[in-house]
Amino acid sequence: MELTGIKELNKKVADESLFIQDLKREIAKVIIGQDETLDRILAALVAGGHVLLEGVPGLAKTLTIKTLASCVSATFSRIQFTPDLLPADLTGTLILDPKIGDFKPRKGPVFANLILADEINRAPAKVQSALLEAMQERQVTIGPETHKLPDPFLVLATQNPIEQEGTYPLPEAQVDRFMMKIRLGYPTKAEEKSILERMAGGTAPAVRPVATPEQLNRARAVASSIYLDEKIKDYIVDLVFATREPEKHRLASHKHLIAYGASPRATIFLAQAAKAHAFINGRGYVTPEDVKTIGPDVLRHRVLVSYEAEAEGIDSDKIVRAVFEAVEVP
Repeated sequence: MELTGIKELNKKVADESLFIQDLKREIAKVIIGQDETLDRILAALVAGGHVLLEGVPGLAKTLTIKTLASCVSATFSRIQFTPDLLPADLTGTLILDPKIGDFKPRKGPVFANLILADEINRAPAKVQSALLEAMQERQVTIGPETHKLPDPFLVLATQNPIEQEGTYPLPEAQVDRFMMKIRLGYPTKAEEKSILERMAGGTAPAVRPVATPEQLNRARAVASSIYLDEKIKDYIVDLVFATREPEKHRLASHKHLIAYGASPRATIFLAQAAKAHAFINGRGYVTPEDVKTIGPDVLRHRVLVSYEAEAEGIDSDKIVRAVFEAVEVP
């Protein structure tokens, strides 16, 4: 792309991404710290990808998503996943209408712009799988009819990693639908003191809507046009192939640790997420740093470790870090 084209794109991105700063300011009224997590969620929002938030109880996973929803003038549904939940409780069902003497669809809570799937791993696989069509196809089938979901449509799911009793592991097919899997850590001492001072009163500060679905759709269109250089494309493909063929990317010692590498969907999502990360930072082009910053969250749930890795206490995060260290940066 010519320099003039890049300058025009930069200006367009700068104009369309102004609302991102407003969103950050509003969310910061309630959420302390977690800047990196918020950047990832906003990038997913712009890229149109779903997010899985994983962290121990009490890290404000639910509060973060509810606050984001309050800052966007969009429809919002919170679905509390429990062991007795049924697929129809998500998608809806057919009910008999006595007036017409026939069945009509009653749409479920999945028909909203932003969906909070709270503690998603507390429901059985058949319920989790009910989200598959919605997440991938942006549509839901109720009886003989297929219904389009609102646009934009984003699933933000939470799960607690430390509780095993009463939980069901997410099927690989569903985990792969999430653009990113974000792991939340504990706040710093200073952040925790600020949390205490702000939240000890029992009520969270109020936030106001500062973005609209129309802005999100425009942002998505602009982000998709962000310039991706051939070298960056090669870098993304090399990263994904390093998870499948580690021995060809100076990672021969990791071959026995990887059961399955990342799929082509990872390549697509990594490119889309990198563009979205460039967008929220006001740039019309993707840098290797965008890929390195957002990459671990896109790849961590797509690299399945072997039994040997589990025995050695090596998780997918360690393998993904090794991949980024081994693959040459353009």
